[in-house]
Amino acid sequence: MRHILIHNASIYHTPTRTFFDGWILISDGKIAQVASTELTPPEDAEIFDARGRRVIPGLVDVHTHGRAGGDFGSADQTLMTHMARSYLDSGVTTVMPTLASAPLDELETAIDRINTLRKEAAASQGALPYVAGTHLEGRYLNVKRRGAHAADLLVEPNADELEALLSRMDGARHVTAALELDRDGAFLRRALALGATLSLGHSDADYVTANALFEQGVTALTHTFNAMPPLHHRDGGAVAAGLLSDTAFCELICDGFHIAPHMVALAYRLAGERLTLISDSMEATGCPDGEYRIAGNPVTVKDGKARTHDGAIAGSTLSMWEAVRNLRDFTGASLEQTIYAATMAPALEIGLEAEIGSIEVGKRADLLVLDESAAITRILCGGYWHS
Repeated sequence: MRHILIHNASIYHTPTRTFFDGWILISDGKIAQVASTELTPPEDAEIFDARGRRVIPGLVDVHTHGRAGGDFGSADQTLMTHMARSYLDSGVTTVMPTLASAPLDELETAIDRINTLRKEAAASQGALPYVAGTHLEGRYLNVKRRGAHAADLLVEPNADELEALLSRMDGARHVTAALELDRDGAFLRRALALGATLSLGHSDADYVTANALFEQGVTALTHTFNAMPPLHHRDGGAVAAGLLSDTAFCELICDGFHIAPHMVALAYRLAGERLTLISDSMEATGCPDGEYRIAGNPVTVKDGKARTHDGAIAGSTLSMWEAVRNLRDFTGASLEQTIYAATMAPALEIGLEAEIGSIEVGKRADLLVLDESAAITRILCGGYWHS
């Protein structure tokens, strides 16, 4: 059994969004003890002196299409491994590979490769992040709100087809769909019965429809404000329904480009702990400006901003830790408050809060060590230091 004792640390306490001085004992990749008083480690424990630096949970990205030159929908196994390593380098210790719209056979192949990556990551001894499962953001979208998704790739919600895709996925399963098109509710009921979590996105739903969907078990609003009717004083639409919900998580791409900083502040004030930071990153993340692709469309990235050739925003080149700091800067909130939106909130959104998202006994030992300027200096993934 491997043990690591982290001492002299300022530890993030998720329930209160504060730090406290303490000790963390890790055994076989899990958090075994967390204490504000000295812990006596096993004789063979590795001792790590945090020297008073802040230790926070690893970042959780539940909506990301790719980075480092690859897209989860098209990358081969070698490129997927390279992408996964890049996520971990950026502080993301849990990643939910997200598939955009594509022909059915291509989605099936991509799911198989994600399953293989998930197994590879589990055996990597901290070289790769935890691959939580698969997020399907595609096919079942409203053509009116398709964004960067090619119109000819979209189809009506199909419960039988969805079941076949979900049964192919290992791990957690999360689905974005324009659920106002699920007119008899069969798609929603089948997804929930199979244990998937659902998010309303690329949707033309009005307020009443969106609110009813949240009451029926839809857990999130996909990239709030984007690919849905704008907030309007005569019908607030899905945006108002999500922000006013007591249960729905509101995903936000906090790059200052997808959403104006003052609208980020508005969403944060209304959603609070239901705000989930996502990257929605595409293959150009961490790469130079140039020509790329997403969801069947060519994309031009200029000054780090991705657009299809007809002008639609096409994902982001945002990293999650950048999103955390942007949320702090756009809202005036403290770093302690905004860390929650990239750790516990996304874990809750996809139903994995018992495994990840906070520094608690029994959870994965996924930790980040920050320096005085809030830069990430060390990464622990599954109880292994990532170099």
